[in-house]
Amino acid sequence: MRICLRTPVKGNYVDVLRAFDRDLFEALAPPLVNVQLLRFDGSSKGDLVHLKLRILGIFKQEWLVKITDEQVQKKMAWFTDEGRKLPSVLKSWEHNHIVEKDGENSIIVDDIHFIPSSPIMGALLYPGLYLQFLWRKPIYKRYFAKKFAQKAA
Repeated sequence: MRICLRTPVKGNYVDVLRAFDRDLFEALAPPLVNVQLLRFDGSSKGDLVHLKLRILGIFKQEWLVKITDEQVQKKMAWFTDEGRKLPSVLKSWEHNHIVEKDGENSIIVDDIHFIPSSPIMGALLYPGLYLQFLWRKPIYKRYFAKKFAQKAA
């Protein structure tokens, strides 16, 4: 299954990619999910991010991803995280965090590929994951508008 969302934001594409840090990660936490960040190495190749999730206050799951790729090119930059330990509803997870150059600003592309544990689980999971990433769009816009307004001042 795939989810792909594009969000225009303020800031140079390389600066935007470098701003994918712990503060942004915590700002992006979705509603209805209690996220406990156990480890956050960063967004560079080889880094690990380890979470403990409590969904709707009931379901407890762990999620561990490893950053497996990171590149900066002339018009885009990205890093990729891949699931190493996933919630039981997922068989695989790959999230490409792509930042494209858009004049003086950027477009963040969340390109997610995942395999659910079953077709039924996929039908249940897809809408929630889609909404979770849709939730990020206004957060990205506010976060980068504020971050790069402070930098210009």
